[in-house]
Amino acid sequence: MSIEENRVTKTFAYRQEEAQNPFMGFTSFQHFRGDPLYTDIIVKPENNSTETEGSECYPVPPQETHRGREQGFYPDTTISYIRFLWKEFEPVQGQYNYFFIEDILNKARAKDQTVMFRMMPHSTRETDDVPDWLKTIIPCPARLSGVREKSSPTDPKFLELFGLAVRKIGERFDKDPVLEYMDISLPGAWGEGSHRGDYDEADLKRLVDNYTIYFPNTQLIGQSCSPEMLAYANETRDVAWRADGVGNPLHMNELYPARFEVIPSDLWEKAPITIESYWWLCEWKRKGWDVDKIIASTLDWHISSVNVKNFPIPYEWEDKIKGWINKMGYHIMPVSVSYPEAIGAGETIIMDLCMENCGVAPIYHNIPFCIRLFGRGDSYVFPTDIRIKEWLPGKHEHRVEVVLPQEIPAGEYHLEIGIYNEKSPLIYFCTEAERNGNFYRIGKLSVESINDQ
Repeated sequence: MSIEENRVTKTFAYRQEEAQNPFMGFTSFQHFRGDPLYTDIIVKPENNSTETEGSECYPVPPQETHRGREQGFYPDTTISYIRFLWKEFEPVQGQYNYFFIEDILNKARAKDQTVMFRMMPHSTRETDDVPDWLKTIIPCPARLSGVREKSSPTDPKFLELFGLAVRKIGERFDKDPVLEYMDISLPGAWGEGSHRGDYDEADLKRLVDNYTIYFPNTQLIGQSCSPEMLAYANETRDVAWRADGVGNPLHMNELYPARFEVIPSDLWEKAPITIESYWWLCEWKRKGWDVDKIIASTLDWHISSVNVKNFPIPYEWEDKIKGWINKMGYHIMPVSVSYPEAIGAGETIIMDLCMENCGVAPIYHNIPFCIRLFGRGDSYVFPTDIRIKEWLPGKHEHRVEVVLPQEIPAGEYHLEIGIYNEKSPLIYFCTEAERNGNFYRIGKLSVESINDQ
């Protein structure tokens, strides 16, 4: 019998996923899934700034208020973005607070989240400085109250010792699957790379080496403000970029276009792009910034995730935000599938699949694409050689061959597809097809026993 005989073709329509997919979307910030939101803060009009440093470092100080869910909404999140200070991890030189990191990872694990980390050398305020022990070794700029000082110590020992702390985190936690992303810190407040020219390029590269060498299993994220260090990191690994200050007209119209001229335009095909808002979305609305234009620009960048700092989002923007989420990252749907309606045990199912990525970026994970026969009181899972990591936006056609075991019981089975292994989180498809656990039902298949053939 030819492969064209006894075949049926099913087509499927798009329907929004029933829940938030992992590895993408909005992130919680210094919090975990479902936690309270920071209280909205109005930027001071007299000096175009506000004091939000208490919200910038983990753990969140107890005096920070959390009335945000009375003031707006926030989407579900599968990524927790946590920024913490070097002194939290290494309060005494050479003594590392591994429990601090473990506690964060375990809290995220309990909420079915992965974590994006950045260890910061310091922020801008006095209480968030470098470790006290470092000040006894090298000169360290003072952090004065009310002054947003951004510079770091310029002594080469600073980068060497900070890099050693980075290395210790990698050696201990790189293999933990909850640690999904590591944000590369550079000198300056929050690790954002200010005054990079004060440092020898070789010393900066050695700092970056501590990330590329000691986090082989963790996706690295580099600073778009430092394209030279981003390019250096990409000589070894596929390192994505992050854009901070998204929304600010100066950034959107001048800073980013200049940076994107030197950052490879196809980097998004290899590693996930993440962004962070300038201020937060309630302030965007008060400033009259064009949220539709901002969203369109970020989708053109092929973003996978966005951090809006755990502040409330205006209720009237809910449809716009849902539309944003429904395009950023990956959104996988079956378009059509062709297969035989009946086959014998021990024979080969030949399936023609058309899958579409309706998002703006791939999934970046090589989780197996599987075929499952479900029924007769049992199920049979068949991993394929399809590399879903290569599913860029658009349609992808595959011919799949599945050899049935000779001992499979005869009868009618549900034919199902899914992105699945036992350790991976549930990947939702945007489809009208019925979901059965981690799989989606695309039809029925009758299996005949060997004796009936």
